[in-house]
Amino acid sequence: MKIKSGVVKWGLLALFILAGFVQSMAQTVVKGKIVDAFSKDPLQYVSVVFKGGRGTVTDSLGQYTLRSSGNISVILVSYVGYKTIQREIVVGKEQTIDLELETDPKAVYNVTVSTNKRAKYRNKNNPAVDLIRRVIDNKPLNRPEKYDYVEYDQYEKLEVSLSSVPEKLANNRMLRKYQFLFENVDSTKLQGKTLLPVYLEEKLAQKYYRKNPEKTKTIVRGEKRVNYGEYIDNDGVSSYLNRLIMDIDIYDNNIPLFTYQFLSPIADLAPTFYMYYIRDTITDETGNKLIKMYFTPRNTNDLLFRGNMYITLDGNYAVQKLDMFLSRNVNLNFVRELRVDLDFEKNPDGRYHLSKSNVMAEAAVTKGSSGGFFGERTVSFKNYKINEAKPDSVYDGPATVKLEKVDKLPDTFWQQNRHDTLTATESKVYSNIDSLEKMPSFRRTLAFATFLLAGYTSFGPFEMGPAAAFYGFNPVEGFKLRLGGRTTPKLSKRIYFETYGAYGFKDERWKYFLSTTYSLNNKSIYTFPLKFIRASYQHDTKIPGQELQFVQEDNFFLSFKRGLNDKWIYNDIFKLEYVHEFQNRLSYTLGFRNWRHTPAGSIVYNKFNNGVLQNVASINTSEISAQVRWAPKEQFYQGKVYRIPIINKYPIFTLRYTAGVKGLFNSEYNYQNINLRVEKRVFMSQLGYSDMVLEGGYTFGSAPYPLLTIHRANQTYAYQLNSYNLMNFQEFVSDQFAALSIDHHFNGLIFNRIPLLRKLKLRELLTMKVIYGGIRDENNPDKNPDLIKFPELNGQTTTFSLNRKPYIEGSVGVGNIFKIFRVDLVRRFNYKENPNISTWGVRARFKFDF
Repeated sequence: MKIKSGVVKWGLLALFILAGFVQSMAQTVVKGKIVDAFSKDPLQYVSVVFKGGRGTVTDSLGQYTLRSSGNISVILVSYVGYKTIQREIVVGKEQTIDLELETDPKAVYNVTVSTNKRAKYRNKNNPAVDLIRRVIDNKPLNRPEKYDYVEYDQYEKLEVSLSSVPEKLANNRMLRKYQFLFENVDSTKLQGKTLLPVYLEEKLAQKYYRKNPEKTKTIVRGEKRVNYGEYIDNDGVSSYLNRLIMDIDIYDNNIPLFTYQFLSPIADLAPTFYMYYIRDTITDETGNKLIKMYFTPRNTNDLLFRGNMYITLDGNYAVQKLDMFLSRNVNLNFVRELRVDLDFEKNPDGRYHLSKSNVMAEAAVTKGSSGGFFGERTVSFKNYKINEAKPDSVYDGPATVKLEKVDKLPDTFWQQNRHDTLTATESKVYSNIDSLEKMPSFRRTLAFATFLLAGYTSFGPFEMGPAAAFYGFNPVEGFKLRLGGRTTPKLSKRIYFETYGAYGFKDERWKYFLSTTYSLNNKSIYTFPLKFIRASYQHDTKIPGQELQFVQEDNFFLSFKRGLNDKWIYNDIFKLEYVHEFQNRLSYTLGFRNWRHTPAGSIVYNKFNNGVLQNVASINTSEISAQVRWAPKEQFYQGKVYRIPIINKYPIFTLRYTAGVKGLFNSEYNYQNINLRVEKRVFMSQLGYSDMVLEGGYTFGSAPYPLLTIHRANQTYAYQLNSYNLMNFQEFVSDQFAALSIDHHFNGLIFNRIPLLRKLKLRELLTMKVIYGGIRDENNPDKNPDLIKFPELNGQTTTFSLNRKPYIEGSVGVGNIFKIFRVDLVRRFNYKENPNISTWGVRARFKFDF
């Protein structure tokens, strides 16, 4: 018994010692929110410290988190102009302490004498600028790319809410059945506003980086998001929202947000555009000295931030914390407020890595409207490891890999693996939207909206449209009525049909189209990645040289054209094509086309036969083709008819080869054509960005001019990006050419500095289009009488070669007119002697943009 008693005593003593040790090692965590006692508005940059120890400051939402392994039981909260608060805390526990600060009467009633004259700001001999330059010089050492290996877990949460929904709308009788949505609101996130969540998505991934050879790898472990059903491209919505609010890397020179590039406050050229002020020196919770630096734009209309950053004085000159926001005057549409909070943690080697990123934005049609949209993207990083080598097999294969059933994981997975728990309001979003999507009335509303926006309306497994093509007119067909539609996956996920019928009341002819598509991957043929075989036949009219984007050729609005619009052809086209896309955005298309086209309007096909000019009723050709397209990291929104690209910084390459085979299905000509197109958006920081297109083509063999390259022209009053806006239809043809187009957007660089104009937030545009090419003698009807002659009108030739002299067209424009219009003054610089041309023109374009 004595032995047992001694063992028990020593065991209890060991437990007491262990408990004391654990208590001494337990971490004290204090977090909460600090607001103004009178207005209840959150207070930013409030100092919260352990008494006699280390501290932190509140972020843009007034929130703070304080950690310590010591035994300090009191925190001090202080802020200029407010009474200092002292609060007792429980050591070794995690606790939430929300506080309200009262103004200090001594500070309120102080008399301050000031002047409107501001001291002239200089970079030279400015200690704040000297410090920023040290931060800039040390950027390569403070980035993850400095290490040989990096790995971490990343959790992303993206939420979109309606802000300040009017009570009249929420209580409307017509919306009574949707009351469960309006009841799920959050009034704590933004002071004075209620948020109604309408979209939520989450992603959990493991990230790996290897420096040599450089390679990144992302293994997606989980994905979850709301689903609005068949009427909305849910993948496209996700891509678009994540493109608006992207990952924030403060060490990059430019920060992509809302499709624009914002200059980082620590960019290489930042001291040219920002002003810096040292505000304070503080000690963080780990004992490190930090400099509090305030930064603000020199011009408040530019795409720049203002805010505070905390810079380490340990020799790293790293950013330890950053809170920044946009000026109200910034030249950005619809965005009423934007805030960015970044927090960094210290690595074992003394360097810092990003531990949490939070971006919040509120958008509205007008900045003065009460309601709008609120978006928030939170990214957190855990289990950060440096210089721990992984086998090469980890980096093999594509850069991003998704585990099986990544979007069908149970709730228990997310509860165990989320870096932070969802609020009660956020937790209900998934179930609420799922219930909403199943409601027949909501489906009918989406169907009607789809008809208005995309022009299609559904009737079970069939949808009719597009509405904009139901009616049109032109000089050849007169009034033209058209009706058509297509099947949906409700009929079959494998086989799809599309058709239309049309009738011209002037030419009194029927036109029609029919296609059958077979999906080879059991997915919708409108869902990435595509893999299908399609056969189609079309009997309809077309304008040679007209190329359209995102609209149908029979679109009613394209019926209005300038100048002589009398060059038409009747087409009979049979096409067979195979389309295959890969996840890495590489795709190829193999095709066959038999094409018979008959001239109409002022186009007449004539050629000499034994010295006698004879009429050619039609041209018949059979072509085989192959196309390869690579668009790295391409994102898009899939509409009903077209994909709407979400442009990024990566180039797009398209290589196409076409061969005409004489004798195949009565084909009359042998020829080959190769075409290469490269397009890229080039971001130039504060100078704006340029959309650049480089294109070239060459036709081998001998062929009549309708089978050569007919350069893209535009005779509408709309400004078209890919066409020559003062070139007439079928004005120029080539069998070899090179073209360059540059469309530069200055984003208000000049107008932002003109007092009377900057409030209008207009944006300057400058465009130049050059095409250089020609026709070899064997394809020139003036030198080869066996070919079809260029068409003539009243004895004047109306189709020309470029004669080794480039066609040049330029324009200056003003964008962001009423936030949606672009107007260009276009000038044609040469070939002014051609008949029926315009050397000047005004063109307009509708564009929704931030």
